[in-house]
Parts: sequence; C-alpha cells; structure tokens
Amino acid sequence: MIPLSHGLILGSSIFAIGLFGVLTRSNLLMILMSLELMLSGVILNFVFVSYRLGFWEGQMVSLFLMVIAASEVTIGLALCIAVYRRKATLDISVWNSLKEES
Repeated sequence: MIPLSHGLILGSSIFAIGLFGVLTRSNLLMILMSLELMLSGVILNFVFVSYRLGFWEGQMVSLFLMVIAASEVTIGLALCIAVYRRKATLDISVWNSLKEES
C-alpha cells in the first residue's frame, strides 16, 4: 500500500508543475495544458485521500472535476480558434485588449 504522504506529494508536484507552466508560458495552448495539469493534480489528491479515508465523496467530487475539465478544454479551444482567426497568433504577449480594432 502506498503511504498517504507519497500520494499527496505526487498530486502536489503535478499541481506545482502546472502552476509553473501557467506562470511562465506565453502560448495560450501551453497555458491551457498547464491548467489541465493543475486540475489533474487536484483530482489525484481528492481520489487518493478519499480512498485512504474510506469516503466516496472525494471520488464523486473528482468525477465532477473531470466534467469541469472537459468543458474547460472545449471552451478554451473554441476561444483559441476564435482568437487565432482574429490575431493570427496564440502568443499572449501580443494581446493588449480584446476590443474591436478600428
């Protein structure tokens, strides 16, 4: 059996890698992938703690988080396509506003 601390360290390190990616990347797709890593770390922690404590609520919350992650990917990719069609780049340092160009 894996100790509880090892599972929490794994989930927290996945979350930290995702947080580092969000804070350092300038490409929108890489930021979305890093957000998915952060959500995966949180889901892993929920599942691991709920399994070790014998509660099913954490596993149910993880299912809801997976649904939220799937919808976030769908909306995020749709926004990426819309922004790429307008600006022809996914680099967020180029964007200064989302208002109409005149």
